[in-house]
Amino acid sequence: MDKRIYFLMIISFIIGLVELIISGILDLIAEDLQVSIGQAGLLITVFAVIFAVASPILLVMTAKIERKRLTLICLYIFLMGCIVTVFAPAFSILFIGRIILALSGALLIILCLVMAPSLVGEQYKGRAIGIVSVGVSASLVLGVPLGLIIGDRFGWRAPFVLITVLTALSIIGVHILMGKIQPKPQIPLRQQLQAFKNHKITLGLTTTFLYMTGHTIMYAYFKPYLEATTDFNATWVSIIYFIFGFSAVCGGGLGGVMADLLGSRKTMVISLIIFSGVFFIFPYTTEFFALFLALIVIWGILSWAISPAMQSYLIEIAPETSEIQQSLNNSALHLGVAVGSVIGAGIVDTISIEVNPFASGIFILLSFIAVVISVRSKTNTYKTRSAT
Repeated sequence: MDKRIYFLMIISFIIGLVELIISGILDLIAEDLQVSIGQAGLLITVFAVIFAVASPILLVMTAKIERKRLTLICLYIFLMGCIVTVFAPAFSILFIGRIILALSGALLIILCLVMAPSLVGEQYKGRAIGIVSVGVSASLVLGVPLGLIIGDRFGWRAPFVLITVLTALSIIGVHILMGKIQPKPQIPLRQQLQAFKNHKITLGLTTTFLYMTGHTIMYAYFKPYLEATTDFNATWVSIIYFIFGFSAVCGGGLGGVMADLLGSRKTMVISLIIFSGVFFIFPYTTEFFALFLALIVIWGILSWAISPAMQSYLIEIAPETSEIQQSLNNSALHLGVAVGSVIGAGIVDTISIEVNPFASGIFILLSFIAVVISVRSKTNTYKTRSAT
């Protein structure tokens, strides 16, 4: 295995950190920059919206640029975003920094996934993509707890100082380690959008959007929820986030196994009905520590277990355009993060943070309904046209 693959994994880890680390320090940002928790949550929203919308567009716009050069351009822009974030004197400047990070990070993640298989032989392509994906998984496990620990001790800017240093080292690494990689032909954006004509695919993407919206309503404001409903100190909050992250990564593997054993359709239906139930029960378990932790583990597992099943389902529906479906599913996922953070912010600012789990349960129940309709509907005869 080409060792440069592991370097791409590190870059994907850094991008994942930037996206995920902020949810654990929203309260610190809100206090320092004198905004509400809900307003601070918009930093999650803008990142997710840009990630969802910009990824396919930027990939098409940069299709002809040599990949090492493009990676360096993105990393330098990303570094600029990190510096703006670290020194932001006001919330508006921090918001701009977040936009810069999202635009460059959205393309960097795709570049890592595109370059990885081109660095290895045919028999290792799947493994190479898997190794890069581990970087994002690791950022889920370590990102929020790391942000909590460093942020609580040194302030909310400290985690971004660490990310700035890691980005600078990555730039040096790309200059030294990466050779030139010529781009491959890309699927036109118009052809990607044609997939929406298949209603089974549209309902599948709607399912992803709805369950991720529900998940984010709770997860984006989980730290303030814990502070409002439990007596956990900062150390225990970090431990809980670590438990959740580890469970989520395990859930990705478990979801793939379940999809193979039970089929993608049964896996999604079973997972979503349990997922919804978890949030309706959740508020009543905060005084029962063992049950509370058990639900956090189940929540973490299900938050990622549905994704492999959905990916398999979309491939089964239209195998000839599977790459397009994965791209659209990723966009639906990030749009769910964006909408969920906005809805969660509205609930926190206008009602009560204790309402968030019930709102999460409702959206995930809607995703269950969407996937049942998708599964039961007749196969659409429409097929997207292959690239010419």
